Amino acid sequence: MSCLHSWPEPIIRVQELSQSGIREIPQHFVKQPADRPCFKETASHDIINDNNIPLIDLEDMKSSDESVRHQTMELISRACRDWGFFQVVNHGVSHELMANARGVWREFFHLPLEEKQKFANSPVTYEGYGSRLGVVKGGKLDWSDYFFLHFLPEPLRDEKKWPCLPITCRQTIAEYGQEPDLTLGLSSHSDPGGMTLLLPDTDVPGLQVRRGDNWLTVKPVPNAFIVNIGDQIQVLSNAIYKSVEHRVIVNSAKERVSLAFFYNPGGDILIKPAEELLTEDQPALYLPTTFNEYRAFIRTKGPCGKSQVELLKSPR
Repeated sequence: MSCLHSWPEPIIRVQELSQSGIREIPQHFVKQPADRPCFKETASHDIINDNNIPLIDLEDMKSSDESVRHQTMELISRACRDWGFFQVVNHGVSHELMANARGVWREFFHLPLEEKQKFANSPVTYEGYGSRLGVVKGGKLDWSDYFFLHFLPEPLRDEKKWPCLPITCRQTIAEYGQEPDLTLGLSSHSDPGGMTLLLPDTDVPGLQVRRGDNWLTVKPVPNAFIVNIGDQIQVLSNAIYKSVEHRVIVNSAKERVSLAFFYNPGGDILIKPAEELLTEDQPALYLPTTFNEYRAFIRTKGPCGKSQVELLKSPR
């Protein structure tokens, strides 16, 4: 893991680059043709715009009617099986807090570069202000900056690494976390952890979810969270629930800010298909591995579609 202790090349801050007045995108940000979004209706990989991921009302989980609660849980289960993505409303988080959380991070990214650089990260933990995922030298980079931090468990939390500006940032992060890292546009990938709770930018849509051979552009519902299944739940469920490939496209005119809360398993716990789900006809599809091992593996290359979780499959 020594290769993960430093970035292989000087870090380029995308926000600063985009504000510098450049007229041409540097080659190391230009994706291969097959990896670029295609908006032509005749393309084989169409962008679907007249559909959306399932929307689930969590208020029904509080119903005194057991059948209503059961129906809601079945909707969640079906969304995990068929989509790997869904949106939730009436989740109990204050709409004001959601707006404040987006606001303080937007303020942070509008700070002078020298202030943000005080929190520059390394590939050891990714914690802090970053602009690349993966340590492969010469690899294609994503058009995004991010801030990654740990909230729980307590031993991993280090508030000294959290931004001290704007002055309300640390307080808002702590309050929002009783529900905190920030990401902008990403290449196609499935999330490596357990489950992701995303607070999207409702003004600038950009999240796309793979649906068969097509890409569906998610339409965020106001004050809803987007939930998606990660690779670890796909392994635990023996692929009954799916971690679905997704990506984020960029907008040439507007910045996009979203907050992703990642729920991951303990790093040293062996993750494998649950025994109660295995039968002679449905054997384990995946080899046991710890999240630490898997995370180190995927951090080497960065976002790579579904190829990484596929490598965990048991030989037949």
